[in-house]
Amino acid sequence: MGIEIERKFLVIGEAWKLHDAGEYISQGYLNRDPARTVRVRIKGEQAWLTVKGQSIGASRAEFEYEVPLRDAEQMLALCDGPRVEKIRRQVPFGGMNWELDEFLGDNAGLVVAEIELSSPDQQFDLPPWLGQEVTEETRYFNSQLATHPFSSW
Repeated sequence: MGIEIERKFLVIGEAWKLHDAGEYISQGYLNRDPARTVRVRIKGEQAWLTVKGQSIGASRAEFEYEVPLRDAEQMLALCDGPRVEKIRRQVPFGGMNWELDEFLGDNAGLVVAEIELSSPDQQFDLPPWLGQEVTEETRYFNSQLATHPFSSW
C-alpha cells in the first residue's frame, strides 16, 4: 500500500514567486467522500488517476496510476463538481522539495505549500514564506475546494 505523508501550509509574501514558472494543473473528482477520494489530474501532456484514503494527521493511503491523456480528458467530464485549476511550482528549500500551488478561478488568491515526508516526525526547515499550517483543515483539501471554493469563505 502507498502512504502519503504530507504537511500543508499557507504561503505568505511574494518571495516564492521568484522560483520556476510552474505548470498548469486541471483536476476533478470522481468521488469526494473523505474516506476515499478518487481524482483525475492532467498536467501538461500527462494524466493520472489517484485514489486517496482518509487522512489521519498528515498521513493517508495513496495509489496513483498514469493514464492515457485522452482517457483522463473523458474522465474529467464525468467528475462530480467543478474542476480545481492551479499553477504548481517546485521550490527547493533546506534540501527538500516544496510544491507551491497557486489556485486559479474561484480559488484565486489561495496559495498553499506542501511538503512530502518519509515519516510523520521527519524534521525540515521552514521557508520564510510559510504561514499557518493547515494540514488537518479539510477546507484546504483540493477535493473540498472543488465545491466550496476559497472565494466563498
